[in-house]
Amino acid sequence: MLRTLAALVAVLALSSTVAFAGDPVGRYSVQGSNPGNKSPYSGTVTVERTGETFRVTWDIGNQTFVGTGIGGEKGFAVSYRSGNQTGLAIYGAKGDNWDGVWAYTGGEDLGGEVWTRQ
Repeated sequence: MLRTLAALVAVLALSSTVAFAGDPVGRYSVQGSNPGNKSPYSGTVTVERTGETFRVTWDIGNQTFVGTGIGGEKGFAVSYRSGNQTGLAIYGAKGDNWDGVWAYTGGEDLGGEVWTRQ
């Protein structure tokens, strides 16, 4: 998992000035696992361009998480918030889909997510 995180960080650093031809803008179904207990969840995520950044909105059950993303066509990072919960997620491109890891602020364990383009 740490190797994946390191690779995604490297991709993000290299893609921060990439043209946005294959960027993450779109609507996805999301399947994920929570940090620690690895309990599964599912929902939708929408990515919109907001200038040089992205607005990322997850709808998971009865919760909505809103984040700001940076990056491009190969990888990007998102800081997010829902109520008093905040965190960081990092994603790498998998064809037209995205695969990532995330953690709550102050957390010690990683969760995972897979986005499938709708």
